[in-house]
Amino acid sequence: MPSAINVARYFLTQVDEESGDSLSNLKLQKLLYYAQGFHLAAYGGPLFPENIEAWVHGPVVPSVYRSLKAFGSDPIKIEEPPPLDDFSARSIELLDEVYSVYGQFSASSLRNMTHQEPPWKNTPQGCIIPHDLMRDFFKTRIVSEN
Repeated sequence: MPSAINVARYFLTQVDEESGDSLSNLKLQKLLYYAQGFHLAAYGGPLFPENIEAWVHGPVVPSVYRSLKAFGSDPIKIEEPPPLDDFSARSIELLDEVYSVYGQFSASSLRNMTHQEPPWKNTPQGCIIPHDLMRDFFKTRIVSEN
Protein backbone atom coordinates (compact mmCIF):
# COMPACT_ATOMS: atom_id res chain seq x y z
CA MET A 1 0.00 0.00 0.00
CA PRO A 2 1.46 3.35 -0.98
CA SER A 3 1.70 6.23 1.46
CA ALA A 4 -0.43 9.32 0.86
CA ILE A 5 2.68 11.33 -0.03
CA ASN A 6 3.57 8.76 -2.69
CA VAL A 7 0.04 8.94 -4.09
CA ALA A 8 0.48 12.73 -4.17
CA ARG A 9 3.81 12.29 -5.95
CA TYR A 10 2.11 9.99 -8.47
CA PHE A 11 -0.47 12.69 -9.23
CA LEU A 12 2.35 15.20 -9.65
CA THR A 13 3.97 12.96 -12.30
CA GLN A 14 0.75 13.26 -14.32
CA VAL A 15 1.00 17.04 -14.66
CA ASP A 16 1.65 18.25 -18.20
CA GLU A 17 3.47 21.52 -17.52
CA GLU A 18 3.90 22.21 -21.24
CA SER A 19 0.12 22.50 -21.61
CA GLY A 20 -0.13 24.77 -18.57
CA ASP A 21 -1.19 22.15 -16.03
CA SER A 22 -0.14 22.47 -12.41
CA LEU A 23 -1.13 21.19 -8.98
CA SER A 24 -1.27 23.33 -5.86
CA ASN A 25 -1.46 21.82 -2.39
CA LEU A 26 -5.20 22.63 -2.26
CA LYS A 27 -5.91 20.85 -5.54
CA LEU A 28 -3.68 17.92 -4.64
CA GLN A 29 -5.56 17.45 -1.35
CA LYS A 30 -8.85 17.16 -3.19
CA LEU A 31 -7.40 14.62 -5.64
CA LEU A 32 -6.21 12.54 -2.67
CA TYR A 33 -9.72 12.68 -1.21
CA TYR A 34 -11.33 11.57 -4.47
CA ALA A 35 -8.77 8.81 -4.96
CA GLN A 36 -9.28 7.49 -1.43
CA GLY A 37 -13.07 7.71 -1.71
CA PHE A 38 -13.29 5.88 -5.01
CA HIS A 39 -10.79 3.26 -3.83
CA LEU A 40 -12.86 2.63 -0.70
CA ALA A 41 -16.03 2.32 -2.79
CA ALA A 42 -14.58 0.17 -5.55
CA TYR A 43 -12.31 -2.13 -3.54
CA GLY A 44 -13.61 -1.96 0.04
CA GLY A 45 -10.35 -0.76 1.57
CA PRO A 46 -8.17 2.33 1.65
CA LEU A 47 -5.67 3.28 -1.04
CA PHE A 48 -3.32 4.78 1.55
CA PRO A 49 -3.21 4.43 5.36
CA GLU A 50 -3.25 8.11 6.40
CA ASN A 51 -6.49 9.71 7.57
CA ILE A 52 -8.29 12.51 5.79
CA GLU A 53 -9.61 15.34 7.96
CA ALA A 54 -12.37 17.89 7.37
CA TRP A 55 -10.68 21.30 7.25
CA VAL A 56 -12.13 24.70 6.39
CA HIS A 57 -11.16 24.42 2.70
CA GLY A 58 -12.24 20.81 2.39
CA PRO A 59 -10.73 17.37 2.93
CA VAL A 60 -7.01 17.29 3.81
CA VAL A 61 -4.38 14.65 4.52
CA PRO A 62 -2.51 16.57 7.25
CA SER A 63 0.88 14.87 6.75
CA VAL A 64 0.87 15.64 3.01
CA TYR A 65 -0.29 19.18 3.64
CA ARG A 66 2.58 19.77 6.07
CA SER A 67 5.12 18.19 3.68
CA LEU A 68 4.10 20.53 0.87
CA LYS A 69 2.98 23.69 2.67
CA ALA A 70 6.21 25.52 1.75
CA PHE A 71 4.80 25.77 -1.80
CA GLY A 72 1.88 27.84 -0.51
CA SER A 73 -0.64 28.21 -3.33
CA ASP A 74 2.08 27.90 -5.99
CA PRO A 75 2.40 24.88 -8.26
CA ILE A 76 4.20 21.98 -6.61
CA LYS A 77 7.32 20.59 -8.25
CA ILE A 78 8.48 17.08 -7.42
CA GLU A 79 12.07 15.99 -7.27
CA GLU A 80 11.49 12.34 -8.14
CA PRO A 81 8.57 10.06 -8.97
CA PRO A 82 7.25 7.65 -6.33
CA PRO A 83 8.35 4.02 -6.19
CA LEU A 84 5.65 2.25 -8.20
CA ASP A 85 6.20 -1.15 -6.56
CA ASP A 86 3.88 -0.02 -3.71
CA PHE A 87 1.03 0.50 -6.21
CA SER A 88 -1.19 -2.26 -7.59
CA ALA A 89 -2.21 -2.18 -11.25
CA ARG A 90 -5.81 -1.45 -10.24
CA SER A 91 -4.67 1.43 -8.01
CA ILE A 92 -2.72 2.98 -10.90
CA GLU A 93 -5.78 2.62 -13.12
CA LEU A 94 -7.97 4.29 -10.47
CA LEU A 95 -5.47 7.14 -9.96
CA ASP A 96 -5.28 7.74 -13.70
CA GLU A 97 -9.08 7.86 -13.90
CA VAL A 98 -9.37 10.23 -10.92
CA TYR A 99 -6.77 12.53 -12.46
CA SER A 100 -8.48 12.40 -15.85
CA VAL A 101 -11.88 13.32 -14.39
CA TYR A 102 -10.99 15.64 -11.49
CA GLY A 103 -7.61 17.01 -12.59
CA GLN A 104 -9.33 19.22 -15.14
CA PHE A 105 -11.00 21.31 -12.40
CA SER A 106 -9.40 24.23 -10.59
CA ALA A 107 -8.50 23.99 -6.93
CA SER A 108 -11.35 26.30 -5.97
CA SER A 109 -13.85 24.30 -8.04
CA LEU A 110 -12.74 21.09 -6.34
CA ARG A 111 -13.00 22.76 -2.93
CA ASN A 112 -16.54 23.88 -3.75
CA MET A 113 -17.44 20.38 -4.97
CA THR A 114 -16.21 18.73 -1.76
CA HIS A 115 -18.16 21.26 0.31
CA GLN A 116 -21.37 19.92 -1.26
CA GLU A 117 -20.57 16.28 -0.49
CA PRO A 118 -21.71 14.43 2.68
CA PRO A 119 -18.29 13.14 3.80
CA TRP A 120 -17.01 16.70 4.34
CA LYS A 121 -20.37 18.29 5.19
CA ASN A 122 -21.19 15.71 7.86
CA THR A 123 -17.80 15.65 9.57
CA PRO A 124 -17.00 18.30 12.21
CA GLN A 125 -14.10 20.61 11.30
CA GLY A 126 -10.75 19.21 12.36
CA CYS A 127 -12.06 15.66 12.70
CA ILE A 128 -11.22 12.57 10.68
CA ILE A 129 -13.62 11.83 7.82
CA PRO A 130 -14.69 8.22 8.50
CA HIS A 131 -13.92 5.64 5.82
CA ASP A 132 -17.45 4.24 5.96
CA LEU A 133 -18.90 7.69 5.25
CA MET A 134 -16.58 8.10 2.26
CA ARG A 135 -17.19 4.56 1.00
CA ASP A 136 -20.98 4.88 1.18
CA PHE A 137 -20.98 8.24 -0.60
CA PHE A 138 -18.56 7.24 -3.35
CA LYS A 139 -20.46 4.02 -4.03
CA THR A 140 -23.25 6.29 -5.27
CA ARG A 141 -20.77 7.92 -7.69
CA ILE A 142 -19.42 4.78 -9.36
CA VAL A 143 -20.80 4.28 -12.84
CA SER A 144 -21.48 0.64 -13.58
CA GLU A 145 -20.11 -0.62 -16.87
CA ASN A 146 -22.75 -3.36 -17.11
